[in-house]
Amino acid sequence: MNSFAVIGLGKFGFHVAKGLAQQGISVIAVDQNEEQVREINEFVQDAVMLDSTDIRALREAGIANVDTAIVSIGENIEASILTVMALKELGVETVVAKAITMVHGQILSKLGAAKVIYPEMESAKKLVKKMVQNMLYETIDLSVSMKIAKLKVPSFWVGESILSSRFESKFKVKPIAFKHQGTWCTSFEEDAVLEKEDLLVVIGDSAHIEALSQKI
Repeated sequence: MNSFAVIGLGKFGFHVAKGLAQQGISVIAVDQNEEQVREINEFVQDAVMLDSTDIRALREAGIANVDTAIVSIGENIEASILTVMALKELGVETVVAKAITMVHGQILSKLGAAKVIYPEMESAKKLVKKMVQNMLYETIDLSVSMKIAKLKVPSFWVGESILSSRFESKFKVKPIAFKHQGTWCTSFEEDAVLEKEDLLVVIGDSAHIEALSQKI
């Protein structure tokens, strides 16, 4: 199993190091801040306080022997760049680096980072996607245990007959209305087939309606 070093133990680095360790992966966690090193110490194989721009300190900590190093240094762009340079000089096979700006990321790539990540940008994209999805998935509580959901027809239902048994057999929900080309229908014909832009209303118990929301 690959071994990792996580350098920089802010919120992002801390959770990366902890998450890897919880998967049974060997992790060396590194930071200059004593408190952050102490906080991660109980979760990882080794936690070390050092200056990650110091190649000798990295070597002595065993960082040269890891398969992958993740550089998660916050706003100190200079330290981030110098750390990536030191890791490449040490011969670390794969370096993944967190970037604050696109220019910062481009520099890290040119220095040899195999992958550059932008946690803030990626978190924002996920939030926007979730918000948009929620706008296309509305629920109404009928009771404590029953809900109605209105949603844009997901890809796995496109081409499905509105009378298909799969709604109840696989998803445990029942269609009660759909909107096709601007017209709502509440009585269904055998040849009524759902299309990409249709809206669909289904009813089911709360657990199954919530489970459906996770699939779209």
